[in-house]
Amino acid sequence: MKKKKVLFISSTGGHLTEMMRLESLFKEYDFRIITEKTTSSTYLEEKYKDKLSYMFYGTKDHMATYPFKLLGNCCKSLYYYIKFRPKYIVTTGAHTAGPICCIGKLFGTKIIYIESFANIKTKTITGRLLYHFADLFIVQWESMLKLYPKATYGGWIY
Repeated sequence: MKKKKVLFISSTGGHLTEMMRLESLFKEYDFRIITEKTTSSTYLEEKYKDKLSYMFYGTKDHMATYPFKLLGNCCKSLYYYIKFRPKYIVTTGAHTAGPICCIGKLFGTKIIYIESFANIKTKTITGRLLYHFADLFIVQWESMLKLYPKATYGGWIY
């Protein structure tokens, strides 16, 4: 039986740590991982060689280069999407995931978004955007259901 194609994407740091907590699911699918290339994400290269791709690293805190990196990541997102054509995109955020989720939604890919564990009382920027079109929006704290009433409480992935 052919495995479903699933793309797991997140920014580096805590978002990547959360996503990698889903690692036990990887073997169930024809999967790919996309994250930002930083010193804290290169540990994935040995284990996931041909299953790993990178986006440009850059946050909104680096405003001088952020617009260019965002544009570059939009182009990379389109390339990776066309190359892999996932049936599902699973993301723990943040900005790196937004463009590919938007592209995926346009092409009928199911979007599964897991709101950050770090947020107990406030929405993330990516969460605000993806809440409106994610097929499954999961929060890790029951208190977040007040902010995202259509979300599913999934508990902690830690």
